[in-house]
Amino acid sequence: MTHPEAAFLPGLELSRILYEEGVRPVLDAAFPGLPYAAARIGPGSEVLGFDTARSADHDWGPRLDLFLAADDVAAHGEAIRRLLADRLPKEIRGWPTHFRPADDPLDPVGHMERTEGPVSHRVSTYDIGGWLSREAGFDASAAEPAVLDWLAMPQQRLAGITGGAVFHDGPGLLTAARRRLARYPEQVWRYLLACQWQRISQEEAFVGRCAEVGDELGSAVVAARLVRDLMRLSLLLERRYAPYSKWLGSAFAQLDAAKGLLPSLRGALAATDLPERERHLCAAYEAVAIRQNASGLVDPVDPSPRPYHGRPFLVLHAERFARPLAASVTDPELRGRPLTGAVDQWADSTDLLTGAGGDALRAAAEAATARR
Repeated sequence: MTHPEAAFLPGLELSRILYEEGVRPVLDAAFPGLPYAAARIGPGSEVLGFDTARSADHDWGPRLDLFLAADDVAAHGEAIRRLLADRLPKEIRGWPTHFRPADDPLDPVGHMERTEGPVSHRVSTYDIGGWLSREAGFDASAAEPAVLDWLAMPQQRLAGITGGAVFHDGPGLLTAARRRLARYPEQVWRYLLACQWQRISQEEAFVGRCAEVGDELGSAVVAARLVRDLMRLSLLLERRYAPYSKWLGSAFAQLDAAKGLLPSLRGALAATDLPERERHLCAAYEAVAIRQNASGLVDPVDPSPRPYHGRPFLVLHAERFARPLAASVTDPELRGRPLTGAVDQWADSTDLLTGAGGDALRAAAEAATARR
């Protein structure tokens, strides 16, 4: 339910106000000295900074995440929920703090509505270790990620854990976890870059081959896949986590590389014949390759497109960039692994990437990247 009389505020700002004006006074009075963190992180368009007035129609509003030690959640979690239900303001800046129960199994999302009784609020209390184990696959508040942890964490989840805002962190554990997960370690980064270039090398010739047999639709579909991979590669080069498809373009548009690349990527998608499609793709290949060379991770590779062996298709031969990057990896757990990469480089099932538990993702990552 939208509330047109309330001026739209970015969700993170609404969460901050909810904490400062509604939640903190209650916690300070009822639980003095209780160590906790207050934040808005995890799933949600507002966490990525991409929410708009449209977002207010579901699972958006005055929301907050409270993180406590496991013992404190067991001792105080239910009391905190009940106390906030009784004492939270009914509205924050015109937006209801009450969410009606999601009683439709086909529509299990939350919708704000006004109430005169206790508030069914969206202030969620979590055991920080348990929450991180569900979202990241391991407890990053207690330990550094291992190589397989990195490969099993979808970038969307990493973006949610490290994005958003932390309004208070008494114990400091949440801040420490976010710092650990803020960016890929260099060895993992090198490996994932090699894998992303390898993905591009696998399909770049198909744009021309499809068109050659009269399959313009197939050629356009492959071109779109390559555009997506170039966008994700550009995010990776700038050490930004790629969100899921709804916000991929919005995240890409924030990159330093975006202004120069957008005309070529749009041109490749809009092209109606092979010469135009190939011209735009080759311009994009070269621009991203130049940025790869500028990273200084390996010796520069000639970024100019060239024919695909004896066939009349222009490609980058992106494997020329994958190989030296892979050869530069010295970590014994990564060196020599197949260039299949992290979980969201070889799978894009929403149910897998957002629904599977950490153990399932680690097992899948191990199977996909095991030495053959």
